[in-house]
Amino acid sequence: MHGWIILDKPLGLGSTQAVSAVKRALRTQREVTGGTEKWKVGHSGTLDPLATGVLPIAVGEATKLAGRMLDSDKIYDFTVEFGIQTDTLDLEGKPVAQSDHRPTQAEVEAILRHFTGPIEQAPPAYSAILIDGQRAYDLARKGEEVEMKTRAVTIHSLAPTRFGTGGGLLSAVTLTAHVSKGTYIRSLARDIALALGTVGHVTMLRRLKAGPFTLESAISLDKLDEAARGGDLGGVMLPLTAGLDDIPALLVTPDEALALRQGKSLVGKPHTGLMLAMSGDTPVALVQSSGPDIRVVRGFNL
Repeated sequence: MHGWIILDKPLGLGSTQAVSAVKRALRTQREVTGGTEKWKVGHSGTLDPLATGVLPIAVGEATKLAGRMLDSDKIYDFTVEFGIQTDTLDLEGKPVAQSDHRPTQAEVEAILRHFTGPIEQAPPAYSAILIDGQRAYDLARKGEEVEMKTRAVTIHSLAPTRFGTGGGLLSAVTLTAHVSKGTYIRSLARDIALALGTVGHVTMLRRLKAGPFTLESAISLDKLDEAARGGDLGGVMLPLTAGLDDIPALLVTPDEALALRQGKSLVGKPHTGLMLAMSGDTPVALVQSSGPDIRVVRGFNL
């Protein structure tokens, strides 16, 4: 039970609630199988309650890789409705600005290239970013003025998939975005609308991919519960190594595996960069090579 459960998070469920659902499933499995093991559980990056889609949940030793998932790229589908901007930049908020202007399809297609590549973006005031030790959304809910500093992010690709029209003008547009870590889709939608001379907010947000994980391997909460009641959570769980498919494996001997587990470095391996040390089929450690030395970045207790 060391691996990843990839949830297709439903609408209205928070990330913390999703983690709780996995914890409940693990408890159910223990009751069904008579087991006594307790496993660490954690998510690798939040997903707004009004968003759906891929939410990787790490179990056991995979929780040691959750931070690495935070640095991964993401792919989203999202819909921007033009004419109203809300304080949360999505359906949950209250209107704070309105505009009668509606862009054309050609204008949207032309503006998107200005939002592709490295850009500067100000996160939403309603976000979990810390400001002087407090969450930005807590300050915003108190009615305090929240100044969000811009940050550098990268939009690898941005393309329209559906246009909502009315009299030749667009009421909404649905886009697919491949983005770097730290990108806020709600801010991207806000800025695209402003660049088009109007305002807008997100009405639909679905994560299609997070790091190496896609909707193809995602399961519903019903499927999670069904597997737990059948004592077969392992059947819906991806292995710990599934979160490391993008890095090479480094095969080590039993003696070298023991040295890595003791926190020692290896010398003389002809590889460079980040690698997954494997003893047979067992992950030993995430290791980093710089020069002749290979040091442990994160060890696994397997």
